Amino acid sequence: MNESLPHHIKRTLVLGLPLVGSHLAQMSLHVTDTVMLGWYGVAELAAVVLGASLFFSVFILGSGFGIAVMGSISAALGRGDDTEMRRSARMALWLSLLYGAVVYPLFFASAPLLIALGQDPEIAALAQDYLRIAGIGMIPALVVMVLKSYLAANERTQIVLWVTLGGVVFNALVNYAFIFGNWGAPELGVRGAAYASLLTQSLTALGLALYAGWLPELRHVRLFQRFWRPDWPAFATVFKHGVPIGLTGLAEGGLFQASALMMGWIGTLELAAHGIALEITAMAFMVHLGLSNAATVRVGRAHGRRDQAAMGRAAIAAIALSGLFAVIMVAMFLIFAEPLIALFLETENPDAPRIIAFGATLLAVAALFQVTDAMQALALGLLRGMEDTNIPMWIAAISYWLIGMPASYILAFTLGFGGPGIWFGLVVGLTVAGIALMLRFWRLHGALGASTQA
Repeated sequence: MNESLPHHIKRTLVLGLPLVGSHLAQMSLHVTDTVMLGWYGVAELAAVVLGASLFFSVFILGSGFGIAVMGSISAALGRGDDTEMRRSARMALWLSLLYGAVVYPLFFASAPLLIALGQDPEIAALAQDYLRIAGIGMIPALVVMVLKSYLAANERTQIVLWVTLGGVVFNALVNYAFIFGNWGAPELGVRGAAYASLLTQSLTALGLALYAGWLPELRHVRLFQRFWRPDWPAFATVFKHGVPIGLTGLAEGGLFQASALMMGWIGTLELAAHGIALEITAMAFMVHLGLSNAATVRVGRAHGRRDQAAMGRAAIAAIALSGLFAVIMVAMFLIFAEPLIALFLETENPDAPRIIAFGATLLAVAALFQVTDAMQALALGLLRGMEDTNIPMWIAAISYWLIGMPASYILAFTLGFGGPGIWFGLVVGLTVAGIALMLRFWRLHGALGASTQA
């Protein structure tokens, strides 16, 4: 199949833009919490920054099962194997349900952990209040991840976008009611934000499940028929690929979680600014993540039919699109840093000027890692399309934990650069990971060509 590069760019955009939109919408749930709690109080904002960081770190580990099936289902479709598609998706749902139940006790008793990690006891208690409710949402959140991967691999991304957008609107309305006590609802503060997130994730999971089971073009898959029956070989395969993917994500997510903890050692205002700046950079990252998902599907299908040329062009198309967006975001972070931070705060807040100034400095540093962050996200997506998960896990662990995190600590505390030093350490870790992962993909791509010709 000799498809041109412009064709691959078009197909990547058709597949990737709805995924980008859905990731942005999903991220908007947390942004809504951050914005509204920023209006409610600085302590509540700092608590949800900590709570959401812990939730996200645990979620990333469990999301490996859902992410893994995107590559395996795409490859199965490339081979024309519908049975393998059903087996992988169903056991990914099993693993997600089990994982969500196992990790909930960590959220229920999170305050002692946060205090042991050096956080203020008042902030830790508020974060625990948030997590005791929001933590229940781990199960529907992971189910959403599996169903998104299932539908994306089948190039049914529009419904993912619309269901997620509906969730954003619903979340904002429930937040407005229960955080502040509007429309006759009780004023619940951080617990109100947690209830909104839990309800939204549950309804999103239900909507995607109903669509996946109803869609006429996919009914032959029989995804939920006799769902209770185990398929241990498929269970083991999804576990084998999902755990390294989850650990890879945890290595990066853990780096950012560690940065939040270190920022908490500096001060509550600095932690609040860090949380806002991190939300903004995470929104930009969602674009790269959506393009990475599209690259997984495109490369996975080509890999399934052993088409090296198509794999290469699909990779170049995704890299070019992601690189272009990264350059745009560098300009945005350098030119509009203060207005972006100010969007998350009430101007009457006496601490707002200090938070805005500190957050703008962090965004200027974030501009440095936009290109390399895009590179590592795309490389991981490309490698997952080839079902290569173990070596990328080790590359990520070394880059983020043996290089990035020590660099953050040394720059911030040993050399005295403070908060910006923490973020310069992120630049170092992401750069090493981006270069190493991209080199691995192109080496494997070349090896596939050699084996095909042989």
